[in-house]
Amino acid sequence: MQPELNTINIAPTSTHTYSVIWLHGLGADGHDFESIVPSLNLTAEANIHFIFPNAPIKSVTINNHMKMRAWYDILAISLEDHTVDIAGIYQSAELVNQLIQKEIDKGILAKNILLAGFSQGGVIALHVGLRYPQKMAGVLALSTYLPTIAQLSYEASIPSKTTPIFMAHGILDAVVAIEAGKSTFDKLSALGYSIEWHDYLMEHSVCGEEIGHISVFMNSIFV
Repeated sequence: MQPELNTINIAPTSTHTYSVIWLHGLGADGHDFESIVPSLNLTAEANIHFIFPNAPIKSVTINNHMKMRAWYDILAISLEDHTVDIAGIYQSAELVNQLIQKEIDKGILAKNILLAGFSQGGVIALHVGLRYPQKMAGVLALSTYLPTIAQLSYEASIPSKTTPIFMAHGILDAVVAIEAGKSTFDKLSALGYSIEWHDYLMEHSVCGEEIGHISVFMNSIFV
């Protein structure tokens, strides 16, 4: 078993009922989305355990092999897609599965655990959420896509078909092209997943309008 991820945590201030595991993007860390929590205006915030893991430090090929926090290596970039280290995605997915299990061991049901991720983190959130053997609370996939979508034909779990998925992307994104995100959405929609799409006039980032839509999505789940 791989070493556990270290995490930034915001503990619930009341009864622990729900958990959110939020994965950062390439080169960031667990603090990246920590400050977003108050802006989400979640009615159940007091009952939510927020977990912001730090990705392992890896050498990233497209960044001149510099070492940084990364969920997997990126080998090359094309217009609509990236050539990525698929094995690295599976390794990070296993680390996230360990975090999910820790919450389940505390008595939190899988259907009350939400996965969220931005960019690389969104890849892992989608990858894990669509393969998890139980229905999860939801998946937030922000400015991202799914390089392992082909493998879903034999790896997807049946319960995940009913896990609600929120995909959002910036129209001006020059890091992960919106075409890659929209292609993932279209394919998952065709496969019958419960999924919604939002796009915004922004680059590879998060905007206020998007945070508002995330709030609606999460408040519809954590009631």
